[in-house]
Amino acid sequence: MARVDIRRLDLGYFVRSAAEAGTPHPRVEPVLAYLVRHPDGLLLFDTGVGEGDPGAEARYRPRRRGLVEALAAEGVRPEDVDVVVNCHLHFDHCGGNPLLAGRPVLVQREELATARAGDYTIDALVDFPGARYEELDGEAEVWPGVRVVPTPGHTDGHQSLVVTGRRGTVVLAGQAYDCASQYASDEMARAAGCPDVPVPEWLERLAAFGPRRVLFAHDRSVWEGDAAARG
Repeated sequence: MARVDIRRLDLGYFVRSAAEAGTPHPRVEPVLAYLVRHPDGLLLFDTGVGEGDPGAEARYRPRRRGLVEALAAEGVRPEDVDVVVNCHLHFDHCGGNPLLAGRPVLVQREELATARAGDYTIDALVDFPGARYEELDGEAEVWPGVRVVPTPGHTDGHQSLVVTGRRGTVVLAGQAYDCASQYASDEMARAAGCPDVPVPEWLERLAAFGPRRVLFAHDRSVWEGDAAARG
């Protein structure tokens, strides 16, 4: 099994309204990306918050940490990145993509078509000079032990990344769930076979990988499986 290293990149935060978050008060949410070091190259899962239109800026009040700065803290330059995987193409997940022009961006075909249809994201973050997409229809192996798995829900074309190395499997779940506690609740329901608690069909597929940890795009908390709890 390959030696794989995953580093979380803190790319700022934004404010989600109470109505959108489904909470009594507005919620501040981090924007997190993940750098995957693999023997076959460097992969970046999500790229941060893009510059929005005035309406988006006023609605979400984002505070950004530059992708170049975040990569530099890990000893990486943008040109060192070999592959980009976006969980989906909303502006808070693909904001740094233009800085990585020329690199293949792996995205579900349905997600890219939706993003290009308008009224979904910021167009300049999708079709920019040097944009190079590899459109996927379902699961795909990026490198040995690194696999894209569709996890629709937040968007129809949402996808997660499953990374398996010597220390076990980590799932980069993006915004498949907003927070670790939501994932934990559904995973318990799935494992228990509770018939009256609906869970996404793809949750069974993720569970089949036996993940030690599941990481999220908008929550610094981490879900840990039994193997991780045992150390």
